Amino acid sequence: MFNKTPANANNAPAQDYLDGFIDERKAADFLCQSVRTIQKWRVTGYGPKFYKSGRSVRYRRRDLLAWGETRRHGSTSSYNAA
Repeated sequence: MFNKTPANANNAPAQDYLDGFIDERKAADFLCQSVRTIQKWRVTGYGPKFYKSGRSVRYRRRDLLAWGETRRHGSTSSYNAA
């Protein structure tokens, strides 16, 4: 019924999926945040890297994943609020 063949040799996401540009609405959904929250992050410099061409703001999934990994903690006692 289902094709059990992996998408590629190491079953990793396709490169074009991670490197493709997405708009801020999809980026907010990807990060489980509101669009307004990632807009505030852009202004304060807190959020993930982004690309801007004219009025258009775009993100790469690879950058979103990398940004999220830098905020990963093992426990609340290992977290240092800056």
